[in-house]
Amino acid sequence: MVTQSRSVLVDVRKYDGSLSAQWTATWLGEDEHGVWLSTAQGAAVSSSMGGWTNRFTYVILAPRDEWWTATFCADPGPEMYIDVCTVPEWNADGTVLRLVDLDLDVVRLRNGVAYTKDEDEFAEHQVSYGYPSWVSAKARETCEWLMEAVRRDEPFVSVHRNWLGLINWTEPDSRA
Repeated sequence: MVTQSRSVLVDVRKYDGSLSAQWTATWLGEDEHGVWLSTAQGAAVSSSMGGWTNRFTYVILAPRDEWWTATFCADPGPEMYIDVCTVPEWNADGTVLRLVDLDLDVVRLRNGVAYTKDEDEFAEHQVSYGYPSWVSAKARETCEWLMEAVRRDEPFVSVHRNWLGLINWTEPDSRA
């Protein structure tokens, strides 16, 4: 496991190039599964529909050469929220992570129940954004694989807990 700390801009776009979400995360490190980032509760998130603050702390896994990113949440969030997306790409100095959200999501609740989310949005955007058939097929294939993987494969079984444990859980001093 390689660890270091630096800020990373997470830039998530829709297939037409519009902003889906953008925020600053902290680089935690990397391992055989990919690069791990953390985001604190209360972090500001921008989107084309306005902004909000993050409701809970989480770590994000940006795997190498895979069509997904996984968010592993602290309470009160779901255990994991996995976005089906294009392969995450990094800028040259590793300070910007870019990906295109393909709408399909796999969510696993803390009780172990997993389900697919936003199939209606995926169907709508296939038409309105003009997803090529190979992109739609890869998104569906990835979603189906994730539904099985979250039940049996790492990093979904336990590895993510180690990374969540690295986060500094203390609230920043508001007087600083």
